[in-house]
Amino acid sequence: MPYLSKLNINTERTHPFPFDIPAIKYAKNIDLSNPITFLVGENGTGKSTLLETLACRLQLPHIDGSSYSKNSFDAAKTLLPYLELKWSIERSVGFFFRAEDFGDYLNSVHRTGVQIQDQMGDLPDSIPKHVIEQMKESANYQLKRMCQNYGQELNAFSHGEAYLHIMNEMISTRGIYLLDEPEAALSPAKQLTLIYFINDHLQHHNSQFIIATHSPMLLAYPKASIYEITSESMKQTSLENTDHYSVTKSFLNNPNTFLRHFNPEN
Repeated sequence: MPYLSKLNINTERTHPFPFDIPAIKYAKNIDLSNPITFLVGENGTGKSTLLETLACRLQLPHIDGSSYSKNSFDAAKTLLPYLELKWSIERSVGFFFRAEDFGDYLNSVHRTGVQIQDQMGDLPDSIPKHVIEQMKESANYQLKRMCQNYGQELNAFSHGEAYLHIMNEMISTRGIYLLDEPEAALSPAKQLTLIYFINDHLQHHNSQFIIATHSPMLLAYPKASIYEITSESMKQTSLENTDHYSVTKSFLNNPNTFLRHFNPEN
């Protein structure tokens, strides 16, 4: 049984932003009763904004452990008074993963390390090197939090492997998991790995996934609910009827049809 069974944005406002984006205008009585619900649509249709609003209401932890006071959640906070949720099981425990936060998080940890390196660069040579390294690690609170949350430094992994490592660490118990374009750093093979990971998780835990994606591979998850967001509507549909599937399939079946006007020699 899913935790959330229905979502509704209860407002007739259509301007200004964020009320003018399709995912907000058309989010009326959205059925979330499936363990996996996908949100798909072109850039700018508001998939991420809708997901962020839900995450903000549930106060789910996210990658850097910070609060929802950041400016990137301003639109979500504007929409909170209009968000209506119907619960089957009222338990707002889980994780919120935004692909855009991943690189920012690693860069922030790195910048903190560089600053500490500069600050300790003039320590006397009499201090043993291993002591200096311990001092740096103790001073880098971001690095300590990373190791607490994810078991080790994520820089030890490739980009895609770090993504999947986060999933393994943070999606480990029953709960609500919101994933915003998790395919962003994943190869096709790693996207399959993510599909198998989610399936294995659901075999052992009563969890719920709501995923915004552009990936036809993820959308192919058997029996998942798919909501396609366009400039005119937000409707439940099948994989084969999404624009993402039809464009990708048409291109791969005959790429020359799409690229016939290209002239690589120019």
